[in-house]
Amino acid sequence: GHRSVQTSFIQRLPLAKRVFRQYLPLMPLAVEQFDLSAYDVVISSNHAVAKGVLTAPHQLHVSYVHTPVRYAWDLQHQYLRQAGLEQGVKGAITRLILHYLRLWDSTSANRVDRFVANSQFIAKRIWRAYRRPATVIYPPVDVSRFDWQHPREEFYLTVSRFVPYKRVDLTVEAFNRLGLPLVVIGDGSDWQRIKAMAGPTIRLLGKQPDAVVTDYMQRCKGFIFPAEEDFGITPVEAQAAGAPVIAFGRGGVAETVIHGKTGVLFTEQTVESLEQAVKSFDMGMYELNRDNLRHQAEQFSIERFHEQFRTCIDQTYTGFLQGNPVE
Repeated sequence: GHRSVQTSFIQRLPLAKRVFRQYLPLMPLAVEQFDLSAYDVVISSNHAVAKGVLTAPHQLHVSYVHTPVRYAWDLQHQYLRQAGLEQGVKGAITRLILHYLRLWDSTSANRVDRFVANSQFIAKRIWRAYRRPATVIYPPVDVSRFDWQHPREEFYLTVSRFVPYKRVDLTVEAFNRLGLPLVVIGDGSDWQRIKAMAGPTIRLLGKQPDAVVTDYMQRCKGFIFPAEEDFGITPVEAQAAGAPVIAFGRGGVAETVIHGKTGVLFTEQTVESLEQAVKSFDMGMYELNRDNLRHQAEQFSIERFHEQFRTCIDQTYTGFLQGNPVE
């Protein structure tokens, strides 16, 4: 249905769309300006500052967290390094801003009545950052758009943005060594570096529309996923399309892929570890049944998400009205 979208004052600042990251110091202030007093229940969808909205005692605030602000917490050093801000005045100011962002992030966690996390992986992060328990509800994935009974072909597939933490370089290097056919869909800041690495068995298709991604997922022999993600939608989509997933077994993917049943999880984020996993899969060491793959993917359907989220809100709100403390 129709939703009215209200943006914060940051939207009206110069170049807001292009350089919104530069306005990070203002985001806590911006999110606190929304007047939500007309609502009984407030749901924030949070990966940076949304959980900091101001609510009154009679309002229930449920925050669906996709990740605590990672560049302020566990990724601060990596963030400063990649942004070239390790030294100098700009670096010192950025460190100060991140310090205040951490203080605000911790304090604003107290404004939330119930935390919902998008995976066990994120629930652990929420506990570490805010010392608060969280209900786990996996994000919705449109599994119904895939046909999982399509004949398979002899190529592997990876779909990813080309940014450093996605580790596309790992996949390309492993398939260079294996000499097996690999199709790569996606683009990004690492494009030139990846293109220079790609050997003769690798096809880089760049960014493609959903229909093309769906088609390749339905035909590939296996789907490669070397990143550590908070949840990771593409491995679930691949399973919905009947494609076994070969993935680095950390982060959300360890909860969505069943090792030896719907895929192969390798233990180290290295070329050797990935290469070994692909080799054993390619030689047929794992019997991965397509019905299992589809059944596993259906645990993450849109219908299941709506049902679980509605139940969570209903139960929490009923308890809240009765004056019970939210667990």
